[in-house]
Amino acid sequence: MTLEPTSAPAFDPAIVSGVLHHMNDDHAADNLLIARAFGDRTVLTARMTDLDRDGGDWVYATSAEPEVERTLRIAWSTRLSERAEIRREIVALYDRACAELGIAPRPHD
Repeated sequence: MTLEPTSAPAFDPAIVSGVLHHMNDDHAADNLLIARAFGDRTVLTARMTDLDRDGGDWVYATSAEPEVERTLRIAWSTRLSERAEIRREIVALYDRACAELGIAPRPHD
């Protein structure tokens, strides 16, 4: 999916930092599911490293090469413009990862 460039600013660094902290501290298992579903099924470790209006970035290591970090870029379903949309997209991505792996997703609050 190709997105047209825009002059709208990216998310404020404090927003990105907050999302990354939340994902890596509170949803580490979700990062593993996302990396296994869309990267490699043998993922041992994964963390979210960045995000912008067009997608999220993760790094992961596999059981075959645990010392090598690979990158994974996943596009959102649409270009984001507001902070609240980030949560919606990450939840949708988590649900897609669960479906891809045949795992029942947990309920969302």
